[in-house]
Amino acid sequence: MPKSGGVTSTKAIVSRWLKKEGDKIKQGDPLVELETEKISYELESPYEGVLLKILAKETAEVPVGDPLCQIGQSNDPAPKSRPRKG
Repeated sequence: MPKSGGVTSTKAIVSRWLKKEGDKIKQGDPLVELETEKISYELESPYEGVLLKILAKETAEVPVGDPLCQIGQSNDPAPKSRPRKG
């Protein structure tokens, strides 16, 4: 869950996942819809790879700073996040 400049919310609710486990994603692709007390927005992927695991299910309340999912490569032995290369 990203920390957003200017937004004072300490938590958000996962409204809807726009991708599912196993989907290939690019940096900047919309991943999930989140709702705070003040706004609803689509969170974009900070990484390129495969959505290996969704950690925060729909309707879950997630504190700012907590992970929402794991992104990596399809052949990774253990799910982990990687920055996009290139």
